Amino acid sequence: MELFSKGALEQLLCLIDGDGTFNDSGLESFIKEVKLRECGLSYAVVSIMGPQSSGKSTLLNHLFGTNFREMDAFKGRSQTTKGIWMAKCAGIEPCTLVMDLEGTDGRERGEDDTAFEKQSALFALAVSDIVLINMWCHDIGREQAANKPLLKTVFQVMMRLFSPRKTTLMFVIRDKTRTPLENLEPVLREDIQKIWDSVPKPEAHKETPLSEFFNVEVVALSSYEEKEEQFKEQVASLRMRFFHSIAPGGLAGDRRGVVPASGFSFSSQQIWKVIKENKDLDLPAHKVMVATVRCEEIASEKYSSFSGNEVWQELEEAVQSGPVPGFGKKLSSILYTGLSEYDEEAIYFDEGVRSAKRKQLEEKLLQLVQPAFQSALGHIRSGTLDKFKEAFDKALESGEGFSVAARDCAQSYMALFDEGCADAVIEQANWDTSKVRDKLRRDIDAHIASVRAAKLSELTSLYEAKLKEALAGPVEALLDGANKETWPSIRNLLQRETESAVSGLSNALSGFDMYEETKNEILASVRDYARGVVETKAREGAGRVLSGMKERFTTLFSHDSDSMPRVWTGKEDIRSITKTARSASLKLLSCLAAIRLNDDDVDNIENTLSLALVDSTSGSVKDRSITTADPLASSTWENVPSSKTLITPVQCKSLWRQFKTETEYSVSQAISAQEANKRNNNWLPPPWAIVALIVLGFNEFMTLLRNPLYLGLIFVVFLLGQALWVQLDISGEFRNGALPGILSLSTKFLPTVMNIIKRLAEEGQRSTANDPQRNQALASRSFQNGVNASSEMSSSASSDLTEADNSSSSKQD
Repeated sequence: MELFSKGALEQLLCLIDGDGTFNDSGLESFIKEVKLRECGLSYAVVSIMGPQSSGKSTLLNHLFGTNFREMDAFKGRSQTTKGIWMAKCAGIEPCTLVMDLEGTDGRERGEDDTAFEKQSALFALAVSDIVLINMWCHDIGREQAANKPLLKTVFQVMMRLFSPRKTTLMFVIRDKTRTPLENLEPVLREDIQKIWDSVPKPEAHKETPLSEFFNVEVVALSSYEEKEEQFKEQVASLRMRFFHSIAPGGLAGDRRGVVPASGFSFSSQQIWKVIKENKDLDLPAHKVMVATVRCEEIASEKYSSFSGNEVWQELEEAVQSGPVPGFGKKLSSILYTGLSEYDEEAIYFDEGVRSAKRKQLEEKLLQLVQPAFQSALGHIRSGTLDKFKEAFDKALESGEGFSVAARDCAQSYMALFDEGCADAVIEQANWDTSKVRDKLRRDIDAHIASVRAAKLSELTSLYEAKLKEALAGPVEALLDGANKETWPSIRNLLQRETESAVSGLSNALSGFDMYEETKNEILASVRDYARGVVETKAREGAGRVLSGMKERFTTLFSHDSDSMPRVWTGKEDIRSITKTARSASLKLLSCLAAIRLNDDDVDNIENTLSLALVDSTSGSVKDRSITTADPLASSTWENVPSSKTLITPVQCKSLWRQFKTETEYSVSQAISAQEANKRNNNWLPPPWAIVALIVLGFNEFMTLLRNPLYLGLIFVVFLLGQALWVQLDISGEFRNGALPGILSLSTKFLPTVMNIIKRLAEEGQRSTANDPQRNQALASRSFQNGVNASSEMSSSASSDLTEADNSSSSKQD
């Protein structure tokens, strides 16, 4: 198979060779060359049949400007055209294709080889809009004329086309004689009707008239060889009838079964294949098949074109990383373009097939873009959620009520999401976005619930912290100063602070639009927390009650009523002071023995402890304890539940025993201090000793009076003694007893004396180094003063001594 070029404007194609082989590749090239695919339904196909060597090719060349091979009259009559040839008519609108069929009744194939004639005739009828039947004028009216077998063949073939389109049969009478066409045409039509009536028909078309299948036209042409000019004029006139042949009323005006130009190649191949396989040709089924194949091809091309579209690829890539403004409109535009191109190319094919394939193409395209659409929705959802969180937080920070802020923000941003969905919606798709919307609503509700829980927890923690700050310190202070008013004060404090906190929290919770039951539960938890703070402090105080008791005892025992430290001078009643301090410590123990936060909490713990521990020293109690049970020999208090018990009676007894043991040392130390003080205050000798000293030391006293130097020496010794007394703190050392004082002074005496001597030496050296002359003058002056003093002292001593002698003599007298 080859494509022959016979001119600048015309092309020839051997469509089917003499052996019946279809030139599919050549037809594709031919269609591209003549741009048939662009014609849609605006094209026509003309074929010509007739006896061999009847001038078919010559007629086509003059009629359509083609270049079919013509017979050489000088070589004799023989087969010129083998198979079926195709060319494009020159200068005729719309685009018209013409097929030149191999002549019938040729001697080359013989009498019995008529299969190809029937096959080619069937092919021509199946694909052609106009069929030219070339016949000799002198054959009209003859029973055995050459046109009779041809017409029978045509009609028999037509019976195999169960639902054909209406084809135009144009009988071209060649070499017309002098007989007028008006006389020839009725005879020809009568012969045609007889042939039609004689052809066996299917049951469905027994009564079908010829006009249902064919539009019969009759034209006559003069002899080309004898009247060439007249022949050309008649052909030119006939040519005009092929202009706009597909218009209503034209030669090819019936367009019911026409195949779109883009499917002509495939349709022709399939028709020839069915004919060659000797199958019944059902044109409607064939039409559906051609439409199916071509629409699938067009749909596949548009799908591939869409997949490779740069705008779509950029859109798909962009939507993976974030939201794309106008996503729906952009994608809808691309889809609309692809589907519109499909509609334009497939518009001439069977409507049912075209619509089905379009729907399949649309579904495939939507399936391709659906992930991108879901990504766009996901970005819109996540972006809306983030914006909602930000706006919600700002609304809460500005002081707006929680419920109002949550409701307004949720409504606003759900509407924003709907706008985003509308922007992302694809017009060709009817996808439901309610699931994504519901997920966003759940996410918003979950965030609101989370923030709500956090805010409630924050509020609760805030008021609990305030309660703890308001209760912890005061309760601890009240418990440390335990007395009869401790627990009433704690109850008043707890009630006051709790009600204040509950009132503030209740006002804060009013903006959360919650159920009354939930609100009451939160307020109840705050009340329980406040009570728990007090109970915790009470338990902590009970845990360190022993140290508190000792501290209280020490404070009261070691300090007087003015909080001044006691000096055990021997006048204090240690027993009474000890009892008072222990009673105060017992009050602390009884106060921390149980929790008393209810107004109806009444117990006898203090009296029980007082009778059992403090007053048990009296003889009467000791006698009663022999016959009665120990009130502290129990693990529970009377009228006090175990949940409110902090220190059991048994534990109180054990703590008191330990308390007494650890405080007895302080009492014994006080008693010892009193005794030592008494001894220190009795340092003077007895009166008789003083009288004896005076009598016996009279002479020594007189000696001192007579010699003043002894007095100076005694004065120096007194000063030295006074310094040692102060430095050694002798009175303080003997306060704890004589023996401990002596031992302590024995270790301090020598270092203290050495220290005093050393300081005196340093002072002397410093004064000598600072002013030698002055020192010398002072020394001489002091020497003179000393001499004078000595003389004075000697004179006074002598006078004293004289007076003493006089007095002694007077005494003797």
